[in-house]
Amino acid sequence: MSVIYNQPPDPGQPPAAGQPPAAGQAPRRWRRAAAIGAASAVAASAATGIAWATAGASTQQVLTTAEITARTDPAVVDVVTTLGYQHAGAAGTGVVLTSDGEVLTNNHVVDGATSIRVTDVGNGRTYKAVVVGYDRTDDIAVLQLRGASGLTTATLGDSSAVRTGGKVVGIGNAGGRGGRPSTAAGRVTGLGQTITASDQAAGTSEQLTGIIRTSAAIQAGDSGGPLVNRYGQVIGIDTAASSSLRFQSGAGQTQSFAIPVNKALSIASRIEAGKSSATVHIGATAFLGVGLSSGTGLPGGSASTGVAIAGALSGSPAARAGLTAGDEIVSVGGRPVTSSSDIQAALASHHPGDTISVSWLDSSGQSHTASLVLAAGPAQ
Repeated sequence: MSVIYNQPPDPGQPPAAGQPPAAGQAPRRWRRAAAIGAASAVAASAATGIAWATAGASTQQVLTTAEITARTDPAVVDVVTTLGYQHAGAAGTGVVLTSDGEVLTNNHVVDGATSIRVTDVGNGRTYKAVVVGYDRTDDIAVLQLRGASGLTTATLGDSSAVRTGGKVVGIGNAGGRGGRPSTAAGRVTGLGQTITASDQAAGTSEQLTGIIRTSAAIQAGDSGGPLVNRYGQVIGIDTAASSSLRFQSGAGQTQSFAIPVNKALSIASRIEAGKSSATVHIGATAFLGVGLSSGTGLPGGSASTGVAIAGALSGSPAARAGLTAGDEIVSVGGRPVTSSSDIQAALASHHPGDTISVSWLDSSGQSHTASLVLAAGPAQ
């Protein structure tokens, strides 16, 4: 099955996260599609040391879909981002964790954003948001709303207690329309799933494990929103969906996927504590300032050995070092690179102000190496 982000028509072709595209590109990330891989034998375990309390289900009242949405909606936010380097925008959803504006969402909702505005459904106010940290590998990000107070927080459940067949409701900013959140009811159809989700525009993908699969028909814009059980407790963060067509009947079958809330909160707890790792990035994103080319190879038919660039953003570290359209980056920080994902990985542990070595070949095949001081870039 093809594995791509679900995007509106003519999304453009942006480069990898943290890299500005060539002029005229205009991507919009909303919700992504995914394919199921081999099922994982182990579901995500309950998180420990989490800063947010979870509720037990044993003594809770079973709610109708209308009651679930009425209880959950005030703790949902609409996330609208500006992708300034791509001259575009995107939309998604988030879940309020703290009354002073800490919000849980997907990393791909804010990936590449140069500014983020969040509207709290509970009070109707719009806030500027900054990224506290993110985990690209597990597609989780934590935002902080500036100047927020008194927000309604989500009722969090225990995803280790989720069972196949249980009723769930996905709630989010379907279509990026804002206003009253959308609702998609369904059942849990699988646990401990492994999926591969790809961003066709950015040319990146990740494998997500321990995922909850449901029949809830979440839509574009629902990414980062809550998957809620029949007791009104958030047990997952919606992250992807796919549809397959039954050719004989003509009916569509939707599968949606959510990150278990225990796993999401465990990552959020590490981010809140400022504990960076090989996968968790804290604070502002380091920015190199190159747009990646879809072409390969150097002029004259030379074989490609690195990553061709379409250009360097004026005033960026790359431009100041002399990189220009037609050059090919062969290593970043001493690590060979052959794809946009390689560049992304090489920059992942760095922050603005760090010095990093970049080697490249110019259009005539001459080799260059320079030390660049990284700037602050997207998702900051």
